[in-house]
Amino acid sequence: MTDDGQDSRRAASPGTMIVIVGPSGAGKDTLMDYAAARLCGRPGFHFTRRVITRSGDAGGENHDAVSMHEFNRLEDAGAFAVSWQAHGLKYGIPAAVYRHLNAGDVVIANGSRSALPHFGTAFSRLKVVNIVARPDVLARRLEQRGRESRDDILRRLERSSLTVVGDFDVTTVDNSGAIEDAGQAIMQVLEQSADTDRT
Repeated sequence: MTDDGQDSRRAASPGTMIVIVGPSGAGKDTLMDYAAARLCGRPGFHFTRRVITRSGDAGGENHDAVSMHEFNRLEDAGAFAVSWQAHGLKYGIPAAVYRHLNAGDVVIANGSRSALPHFGTAFSRLKVVNIVARPDVLARRLEQRGRESRDDILRRLERSSLTVVGDFDVTTVDNSGAIEDAGQAIMQVLEQSADTDRT
């Protein structure tokens, strides 16, 4: 969602928004935790928490849990820079990120490929990091969650695409192997973005 106030902040923001996307099982949360641990205490980097209409003890990412009613109230009040709906849940990126972007910081957010057009509208300097993994790796990780059978998972993976559609600045990171390999690739994107913001 955007309004005129957000549009003006978008145009004035010298910082870079980096949105991390990828399919379930690719390891987005793990890689964001990897980067956050290595950037802890360093100025110029901000990892934002999503607001989600999902229980706070549901597992997965560290997020701010709200009811659907509260989310809608916040959305109507312009509390989100970006908001979207997927899998029966609503997700929001707090508008407070504009404060960090206006200061020239690099802001990192967990996003969604389907919501990228909204991110493109909301942020003037946007980079996308697309986390992927081989289908067999995705299937194994998803099977370990115990939510679907292996056959259901494989059928779903056959129907899905790992690519990002649209005119975005995209870096694809393969997280099929050691976390350090994919982690270093993400760190390179973040460091380069910080260097660009300072020039």
